[in-house]
This record gives sequence, structure tokens and C-alpha cells, in this order.
Amino acid sequence: MKKEPRDIRPADGQSDNGRRRFLKGGLAALGGVAATSVAARAATPAPEITEVQEWNQFLGDGVAARPYGMPSQFEKHVVRRDVEWLTASRESSVNFTPLHDLDGIITPNGLCFERHHGGIAEIPPEKHRLMINGLVDRELVFTMDDLKRFPRVNRIFFLECAANSGMEWRGAQLNGCQFTHGMVHCVQYTGVLLKTVLEECGVKTNAKWLMPEGADASGMNRSVPLEKALDDCMLAFSMNGEALRPEQGYPLRLVVPGWEGNMWVKWLRRIEVGDQPWHTREETSKYTDLLENGKSRRFTWVMDAKSVVTNPSPQAPLRFKGPNVLSGLAWSGRGAIKRVDVTLDGGKNWVTADIQGPVLPKSLTRFYVNFEWDGKPLLIQSRAIDDTGYVQPTKNELRAARGTNSIYHNNGIQTWHVRENGEVENVEVS
Repeated sequence: MKKEPRDIRPADGQSDNGRRRFLKGGLAALGGVAATSVAARAATPAPEITEVQEWNQFLGDGVAARPYGMPSQFEKHVVRRDVEWLTASRESSVNFTPLHDLDGIITPNGLCFERHHGGIAEIPPEKHRLMINGLVDRELVFTMDDLKRFPRVNRIFFLECAANSGMEWRGAQLNGCQFTHGMVHCVQYTGVLLKTVLEECGVKTNAKWLMPEGADASGMNRSVPLEKALDDCMLAFSMNGEALRPEQGYPLRLVVPGWEGNMWVKWLRRIEVGDQPWHTREETSKYTDLLENGKSRRFTWVMDAKSVVTNPSPQAPLRFKGPNVLSGLAWSGRGAIKRVDVTLDGGKNWVTADIQGPVLPKSLTRFYVNFEWDGKPLLIQSRAIDDTGYVQPTKNELRAARGTNSIYHNNGIQTWHVRENGEVENVEVS
């Protein structure tokens, strides 16, 4: 196995084996955690300014210099990152959203994680076609212009790879929120409801399933129940107000809200309507959950309630004693997030987090906790509860139910250990 990239190794340089060891019980000397008054949050006085700064003395670039806006040069570290040894091929690989560097619930287009099975397809939109065939009254082929003439919708949804957190089934592995949870993003999709286009074709009464197929080199395909397709699935051509990025399926992708990302077929070129599932590679040898007894859970589409504290985390250590803001994300493929609880002592005491911003079904939800840090160790966890009553489980609860053979659908509670120097490590508590 190749050595991990430098930015996901533990801050103290300990080995992978050290990171995999469970912490037995809570840490001693926990404390110093309390609600913080507004007065206590007064900023540190700034030094007196005695000189004119460089940026005060010269005119900056005019509007013509930047026809497409880019982030500040001082934010160039905020990028997607990959782990080279996770997959055998760079064309069939993944990179990760830098969750620890983001806020709010919307992921910028250039930071949405990528997962490919045959590399990125570059498709001229005027040449792209979507065919719908099989158990329909009229087998039709649509151009992009055709699709954009249907009634349009805008919806905000998260997209999560089924393998997100998959390396953690047998213990703490990757030391960074970006790498443990970064195969998720949330954007506003613009497009047409799949139901609308299927109605144009006329679905036969014996139809039960769809098989969407991608135009990339892998010919990605999956079986999707017709009931889901007629509920909330979309054919999307825009995200966050602009055309899909090539790595996100330009010019057309399927959106399957709340269900695993492998079903959101990119570069969508065909949808076959049938009366039974196709049992493709991606739903037999892949994207099934192998249990301890050797049997597999079939058709495990829904991404259950999950959360993670993004700050502090291994890539975002605590830098200051006193007032601090804990931030994180929660989401559920079954509905909306109702509550998020946070503990700073490994589960001995929990507080209800402050949810800020829109709370939407099948979307990321942002939460915060204001706290005081006195420099003592912390064990930070978050626990999401959705509006169906589902409570995010611990990793040990998941292992008791499913074993450790799977790499998919790990929504267990994540633990971050904050050391006295503010550095943070991925650990587990038993």
C-alpha cells in the first residue's frame, strides 16, 4: 500500500495502526465547555496601524481582467483532493469536497466531489441525445433544446456516494473530514421532472423499472424503480445557476434525490423502461452491502441520516482558547433533519445544536454550537435525527447489524479527538 498523502496523515506522525486503535472510554480532564456570552466574544484588539498597506496604494484589475470570477488567491488551498491508492485507475477514481473549508449548505460548483468509472466525457451539447425506449407508447429521442422546452423546476438536494466513509468500517483510517466524509455535496439543480418526459412517451401499464445509461466510456447504468422516477427524479442540465460542469455530467444528468450517488447517472443518453430490474454490475458485484454471514443486502438505495462536525476536525484544528464556534453538516435521504445533538466529551453529555439556514428535505443542513475551550482534550461527536424519527447510529451499532465486510452506507457517528495543542485526530470511542 502506498503511503498516504501528507495532508491526511495524523498531526503527530503516528502510524496507521495507531490511528486504528480504539480509545477505551473517555479522556480524562474533559471540561472547560460552556455557553459563551456575547461580551466574552469581543475580538482581540488589533495593533495600531502605522503604515499605508500595499493594497491601499495601487489600482486593482478592472472588470475586463476577470471575465469568469475566481476565488481569491488567498483561498487557493481550498480544493478537492484525492487519495491515490484508493482505486486502481485514475480514470475510475474519486476526489473529495473540502467540507472543513466551506460554510452554509450550498457547495460551489468547482468543489463538488467527483466520482468516475471511465473518466470525464466531454460532450458537445448540440450533439447530445437522450433516447427513451422499452415499455413506452412512443420511443422518442430528445435533443438538449427539446428538453429545455419542457416545464422547468429548481430543487436543492445533496448527493452522496454510497462509499462515503467506507474506509471507516473497520476502524479510523483517514485523518481528515474531507477524506472521511467528503464524497457529498449539495447544490441547486435546474431541469425538468423525469415524470414529465416519461408522460410525453407514454409509460405502459406493465412498466415497473427504468434503466438509465450514461454516455461515458464505462456506459454506467442502474435499475431505478418507476415509483421513484415518477416521484421526485429530475433530468438536470444546470447546477447553482450555471450549466453542469463536465465532471458533474454535462450536458445532462439524472437526479435521484436522497438515494446513493451511483444511481445519479451522468452524461445521460438513454432510459429504457422495463418490467423488472436489470441486475447490472453496479447493483450486483458493486453497490451492495455484504453482510457478516456472506449474504448481501439488495437495493439499499436510501442514504440514511448522517452528520459530521467539519470544524474543528483534523484539517481544521482549534487555534484559540476561549470562545469558539463548532460547525457541521447533517443530511438524510428520507426527509429533512429535525435535530442535531453534539457532545464534546465522547457522549457523556449532549447539547442540541443551533440549525441555521434553510432546512430542506434531502438537502444538507448546517448546524453550530458556541463553546469555550480551556485547552483540555475533547472528544467531539454529532448525532443527526430526521423527521421520520430515525436516529444516526454509532459505528459499533452498525457493525453489530452488518459486520465489517461492506464499504457502503456507513452513516455511523464520527469522533474527533482534540488534543491540548488544538490538533485533531480521527479516533473511535468504545
